[in-house]
Amino acid sequence: MRRRLLSSTLVVAAIAVLLLGVPLGVVVSRLIVEDANQQLRAEATRLVGEVEYARIQETPLDPQQLEQKYPDRYIQIYVNGNPPTATVVGTSPQSGHSMHEEAKSDSGIYVRVSRDKDQVEQDVRARLLLIVALAAAALAVAVGLAIVQSRRLTLPLQDLAKIADRLGSGDARPSKHRYGIPELDRVAEVLDRSAARISDLLTREREFATDASHQLRTPLTGLTMRLEEIVAASDEPTVVREEGEAAIVQAERLTAVIDELLAAARRQRIAQAEPISVDEVLVQQVTEWEPAFRRAGRSVSLGGTRGLKALATGGGLGQVVASLLENSIQHGGGDVSVSTSSSDNYIVIEVADEGPGISDEIAPKVFERNVSGGGGTGLGLTLARALAAADGGRLELVRRRPAVFAIFLRPAEVTGRRVVTGPA
Repeated sequence: MRRRLLSSTLVVAAIAVLLLGVPLGVVVSRLIVEDANQQLRAEATRLVGEVEYARIQETPLDPQQLEQKYPDRYIQIYVNGNPPTATVVGTSPQSGHSMHEEAKSDSGIYVRVSRDKDQVEQDVRARLLLIVALAAAALAVAVGLAIVQSRRLTLPLQDLAKIADRLGSGDARPSKHRYGIPELDRVAEVLDRSAARISDLLTREREFATDASHQLRTPLTGLTMRLEEIVAASDEPTVVREEGEAAIVQAERLTAVIDELLAAARRQRIAQAEPISVDEVLVQQVTEWEPAFRRAGRSVSLGGTRGLKALATGGGLGQVVASLLENSIQHGGGDVSVSTSSSDNYIVIEVADEGPGISDEIAPKVFERNVSGGGGTGLGLTLARALAAADGGRLELVRRRPAVFAIFLRPAEVTGRRVVTGPA
């Protein structure tokens, strides 16, 4: 796209320069030639007057004085008399390379002034070269503006493509990026709304699955217990006992189906986890959040062990870290540090700030839904913990004051196609 913008802008600029430069060159050439002719005509008329005055005063013309007064001119003066007199001043130009003008008086004085045409043509060429130089400068400026404009258009498009790709990978966090271009800002707003809707749908889906499993498990457990009591207390014929046992089997089968569905859902989510570079995710998040911390007069830094790889999804881990950074900038204080460490069993990512921390009243239920100590929605940490668990890890509050949250992930070591993981 950038190449197309550059080529199209260059073509438009070249056409504009040609449409303006060619007529301008023609007009300038004609003006220079016409100005030279008018100058010769004025000199011839002035010489007629000088000759008339010298004739009245009966003083002879001085050719040397005229040559000094009219340099680079070839002057021919004819005065009618008995016999007629002629005065020639200067050197005659080469044949075919001269331009001249004439003037006459009523008393019979004739003056012809000539000059070398090459000087006029040299002046024309100098002006045309100036026009060409200005045209080249205009093309250079057009190319520079095209480069700037193409970058201004293509970089936001590339950023929007990354956002859309991240949204497709499961990272449903709104980017809130704006570019100062109404059309692109409109696309960014639509993507942010789509991300919010997808995040809301995923949250509702998880809540529905969890609530449905609990709601179904409880009555099924009760039904199983009642049937067991019926079977145990029945003194009726064998048919009643057989029917009760069959009902128990059906209830247990339904419970097993629910357990299998929940286990399959967990396996499907965890199966998406793959060895990822922890540094890439953290550097991306720190880079994205650094301007927000800078505007708040705070800083965010990254430290700890480098080169770690963990089993997770890039989108899920990115959302968890983003939720912790957002929680810190809204409810924490001071500088924020993101550090990494590793052990045989876990890779640990800690996010700490220098704020007042979490109160003893809120700390035990900080990950519960709709619990917030600072007027927030109470969903960020809940969703972050659910995302960490979905990747096979966990999110914990390891220190209350100042607040330190830790993400525990399964380490991964890739050898060929085999992935070696530590215990979860």
